[in-house]
Amino acid sequence: MQPLTYPAKPRPGDRIAVLSPSSGLPGLFPRPYELGLTRLEKDFGLVPVEYPATRKMGSTPRERADDLHAAFADPTVKAVIASIGGDDQITVLPLLDRELIRASPKPFFGYSDNTNLLAFLWNTGIVAFHGGSVMCELGRPGAMDPLTEASLRAALFTSGPYELAPAARYRDIDRDWADPATFLTEPETRPGAGWTVHGPARVVEGRTWGGNLETLSGLFTAGREIQDDLGAYDGCVLLLETSEELPGADEVFRVLRDLGERGLLRRFPALLMGRAKTWSLERRNSPEESALYAREQRAAVVRALDTYAPDTMAVFDVDFGHTDPQLVVPYGGTVRVDGPARRITVRY
Repeated sequence: MQPLTYPAKPRPGDRIAVLSPSSGLPGLFPRPYELGLTRLEKDFGLVPVEYPATRKMGSTPRERADDLHAAFADPTVKAVIASIGGDDQITVLPLLDRELIRASPKPFFGYSDNTNLLAFLWNTGIVAFHGGSVMCELGRPGAMDPLTEASLRAALFTSGPYELAPAARYRDIDRDWADPATFLTEPETRPGAGWTVHGPARVVEGRTWGGNLETLSGLFTAGREIQDDLGAYDGCVLLLETSEELPGADEVFRVLRDLGERGLLRRFPALLMGRAKTWSLERRNSPEESALYAREQRAAVVRALDTYAPDTMAVFDVDFGHTDPQLVVPYGGTVRVDGPARRITVRY
């Protein structure tokens, strides 16, 4: 494949599309959504533009595809950001007009179920951005985390290298968005332990691909947005992270095992593994249970790499995906991973 193209960046005062390509949760939980809109306007100087399905729970795949087409086709809209993720964006992919979107490339920000769109844009030749959502990052109770805000601001408005930094503290425990008291105080945080490297520590530079593990598994099952020629992924840096659904270590291993059996895993000289989400409102793990879950997930990843990709360098607990603070990582853009120095530099 030819190098992917970075779309032109917005500037303060520009219009930014706010879409719900997966779930219309802004209609169910308006508080974090409207807080995120306010910060987009007041802190980032952008003008949010909503679309018909943005606040609509149960919108059809066609309605969501129509919103995407309208946002990309509008020359006055300079970027697109997802309100949140979901679980059925894969149904939208067959309805998308690739040529319309290719003709009007714009920065797209999203993660989780939005891995579907990120992979679609990768195959369309457009660099996108894994991270940033209106409800979770911009609508964070208390204030945006400074690391998140700095990273999102740099990804939105600047071009060139940006060095990521590990979080000194991070949040894993969620609070109920339906409770107004959730937004009165800062979230509880835990000490961070930095990033750790497994495998041959060296310097790797390449364009990124991957995303949310559960969503990628669905793309492989459906046979969508995966290149037939696996050589297209040679030399790329693999991004992987898991969601608040807390997939078990066996499930994580099986997905990676299947990628290994397909001959894909060994094509990535480096893997950035996002810090595992270890707590959810449905599974309220104790600190000890959370630590065990994270250890077992890491062991599953290491087992798959040792079996199928022993030459791949892995960096664990990178602050992207379902974690807070969250660093934005270009999807299809360039990243430099310096294993010996424990440094990661992306190109926004």
